[in-house]
Amino acid sequence: MSGAEIRSAVEELIAAYVSAIDDGRLEEWPGFFTDDCVYRIIPRENDAQGLPLAIMNCESRAALCDRVSAYRKANLFAPHAYRHMLGPVRITDGGGREVRARINYAVFRTAFDPVGYGASELFSVGEYRDRIVMVDGAARFREKLVIADTCRIQTLLATPI
Repeated sequence: MSGAEIRSAVEELIAAYVSAIDDGRLEEWPGFFTDDCVYRIIPRENDAQGLPLAIMNCESRAALCDRVSAYRKANLFAPHAYRHMLGPVRITDGGGREVRARINYAVFRTAFDPVGYGASELFSVGEYRDRIVMVDGAARFREKLVIADTCRIQTLLATPI
């Protein structure tokens, strides 16, 4: 693939990923990953110190599917919606069979409960650090590290970032 084709595939993967989350189509979320993927939400402070503790840690597509199932059936939380705002995609390594990309993100959360109905707040800010591979002609995340600028989460972290 040419550099432009790689960039297009990476940008489309990231856009489809956030659209599925923002539109509440979480059952599609695991499909953006390889079977042997890693998905972690890590506080920036832990990442900077090389500490392994993650706020959320999934080490396979099956674990992501389990996360969606728990979200739909087991977790109790007030209705809400997310909206992602993304910075430009920076491809940091395009050689070989894997692409590394970094993207700044901000996620806003809008509450739909009776008390805070329609109130939007900044939920999380940070950076995606992605390792992306091509699987059957489609870009997929092999690893998605969500480096959150803070470990303080104002409410239940039920939805992927």
